Parts: sequence; C-alpha cells; structure tokens
Amino acid sequence: MVQAVLAVDQGTTNSKAVLVAADGQVLATGSAPVGLSTPRPGWVEQDAEDLWQSVLRAISACLTPAAAGGAVDIVGIALSTQRESVVGWDAAGKPVGPVLGWQDVRTTSWCAQLPPTVDDLVRRRTGLRVDAMFSAPKMRWLLDRSDALVGTVDSWLIHRLTGGREHLTEAGNASRTLLYDLIALDWSDELLDAFGVPRGALPEVRVSDGGFGATSGVPGVRDGIPIVAVLADSHAAMYGQGCTRAGLVKATYGTGSSVMTPVEGFVESGCTLAWLTDRPVYALEGNIVSSGAALAWTADLLGLPDVGALTALAATVPSAEGVVLVPAFAGLGAPHWDREARAAVSGMSSSTTRAHVARAAVEAVAHQICDIADTIPGAVSSLRADGGATVSELLMQTQADLLGHRVEAADVPEISALGAAELAWTTLGETTDWAAKRTFRTFEPGPGAGDRGRRRAAWAQAVASVRVKRASEDPAP
Repeated sequence: MVQAVLAVDQGTTNSKAVLVAADGQVLATGSAPVGLSTPRPGWVEQDAEDLWQSVLRAISACLTPAAAGGAVDIVGIALSTQRESVVGWDAAGKPVGPVLGWQDVRTTSWCAQLPPTVDDLVRRRTGLRVDAMFSAPKMRWLLDRSDALVGTVDSWLIHRLTGGREHLTEAGNASRTLLYDLIALDWSDELLDAFGVPRGALPEVRVSDGGFGATSGVPGVRDGIPIVAVLADSHAAMYGQGCTRAGLVKATYGTGSSVMTPVEGFVESGCTLAWLTDRPVYALEGNIVSSGAALAWTADLLGLPDVGALTALAATVPSAEGVVLVPAFAGLGAPHWDREARAAVSGMSSSTTRAHVARAAVEAVAHQICDIADTIPGAVSSLRADGGATVSELLMQTQADLLGHRVEAADVPEISALGAAELAWTTLGETTDWAAKRTFRTFEPGPGAGDRGRRRAAWAQAVASVRVKRASEDPAP
C-alpha cells in the first residue's frame, strides 16, 4: 500500500485535492469550483458552507478508486489556503455571515477613518499597511453584526476537518490579518485594540508544521488522520517553487497575483511571514488585485467563452498597437496602493480590433508583475511563475519580454498543494528536495523585449492617468 499526504489547496474560485507520495509523485487529483458573488460594487462574498462542500467534492474526486489508481494509505493532511478572506461562525459551528473575500473592499471608508498612528503601528508590527484587502477590517465588520469566532480560511477548514474540535490558524496566514506581530510572533494587543477585535474571537496561532488536530467526521476520510502542515497559498507556492533563500523570486498568477522573495529578516514595508517552522522565514511581497480576474473580465467583455480563447485571440496580433488596459476594477494594489484608481482602456483608434484589446489584457498582467519586480532590492535574474494563467505561452513570453529576464514556469499546475505536501512530508521525517528535480518551461526575453522601455513607459503613463483623473474629480479645497 502506497503512503500519501492528502493536500488540499483551497483558492478563490476552486478547491483542489492532491494525493502526493513521499517522493513528490502526484498519485491523484480532484477539483471542484466554489461560488463567488458580488452583491454590491466592491463587495466580494462566498458562502462558507459552499466553500466547505467544494473541498469535500474535491477530496471525493481525488479519492475515487479510479483516480487513486489503487490502495493508498493517507498518513497526513496538508492545507494550502486563500489568505486574507474571513469567515465567522458561532459556537455551534454555523456561519454567521458570508465569507468576506480578500478582494472585498466594503471596509475602505472605515479604514480611511483610522488615525495615522494606526497605519504606523501596523507597519512597525506587521510590515503591511492598513487596507481593506487584509483581514482585520473584515473581522470587525462581521463582529459588528454578530458575536462570533472569526478566522481566515485555514481556520475554517481546520474547524470543519476536525469535527469542530479546533480553532487554530497558521502563523503565515495570521501574518496577513494586520493583527499578528511579526517580531513577537503572537497576536498584538495594541493592534487588537486598534481594530476592535477581541483575542477570544481569534484562533490560536501555531507554527506551520506544528500540528492542527486530526480528522473527525469527514465524509470519505477516516478519522484520526493528522493535519500535519498548513501554509497560505502564495507561501505554499514559494515553498513548492524552491524559493527558500534571498534572491529567488516567484510570481503566482491567480485571480490576483503575488510576487514574493525571501529576505533575511523582518522589514517594515511589504513584509510577510512566509512560514514559521524552527525559525521564521520572512518575505517581501507585492499583491496585485486583478490579474487572472482581468483576463476573465476581458474575455467576457469581448464575448469569448474563456481565458484560453482570449489568449488565443491575443496571439493573432503581434502587439496591442498602443492599446493599454489598466485593470483597476477595485483600485490598484502594490506598489501603488490606490483604491481610488479606476479601470480604463486607452490608446484605441479606428483600427483597434478585439484582438488588440485582448493583447492589452495579457500585457496588463505582465506589466503589473513588472511594477512589483522593479521595487525588489538587488538584481532580479529570473522569475519563477506558477498559477493557472501560466499555461499561456503568450503571457509567459510577454512577461519575459517586459521584465527583461528569464521566466521559469512550473511544470505542474498544483504547485501550492505540492508546497504544502512537501512541508508535511518533511514534518513526517522524509527528506525532500522536490524543486531540485522539477523541470520548468523557460522563456527568455525575445525580439519583443526590444521596445521594453517604450511599452513600460506607456503603461506607467496609463496608470498615472487613471490616478490623476480620479484626483481631478475631487472638489477643489
């Protein structure tokens, strides 16, 4: 009987389950979509029960005899989860409201009313900045409407996987809440007071490989399997990509995007806790609000069935012919952090076609990655890429051209799940170095890199215009 870790990767739009052997071999996979709703502009919600059921459906698909290919002994569970989204539930384990997604910006005005001292405290304790993307304002919103336990998605899944026995979270996920002190490695009483979140409502924080209880009452899974390791999804991708030391940079192309590189210690700007095992591993990170979401929006706008059709259409023209799409549908994330910016398409003429707009959407994803890469101290010699959008050869080549450096795309689509599984196997005593054995699709800057400077300048001008335009609409003082 083959031993395996069951790794669950719960993301914004789908849940995946992957059976992984000790040598990194993927034995079986399963996936299931999870719904997303936008009841008002800027509100992004999910249903907590639907999210949990999507995990169960993914596990069921993975564990069917045909998928598993024979008898498998599951020796541990590993979790990789979306990060800043928040769930609230009562003592009986019943959700008290919607899951407030990481894209949700309903608390923007509330955040803007906080005194500057709070933003300064947040930077000094967490390395982040006050923004509606992060968890604390969302937690406050839920707690204003119900007495509840609150947590990020890892907490909710741990609660359900253990039959309601545990209220725990992993340190890297906690670092995205604005409430976790990255130096003290504990919830900060000062930050809890600033955001009005009681410590008793929060889960206990554990190290990434610290053990998170055991399964109980999970359909299709025997009781007593330990939850060995938990990582936030972007952090799990970095672990799975082998980016474990300073100078290695990875970019995850999902609904939004995360660009991360490990650093030697805590810094007060753009920092996150990648994982915490025998020691903390910090990372510089920039978050993009809309990347894969921008491709999906453009595909819908152009009447195309999916993103694959969009990138195929984009590939029919050699360039965007001056068309620039800035996908600031919920404002701009790093490095601009301007929630007042609004999306725009510029540079069109009478000769602009649907293909040019499609090409501009692809380029917008790559430009946003470049914006963050340009802020990373030191030279970036290459970028390791993962996430669903990396299947596009056009996007990866465009990224290499605009970045001016090599792009190495992961050879497996389940890199976040594999990262969590690798940490689990390491915790279980196995020696792993899966990234060293992995192959990559490599993209070097090509002829399209020749006008990189012009294209980057046009992008910068377009970004500035959506911000200037918004400012000009404000009444004069």
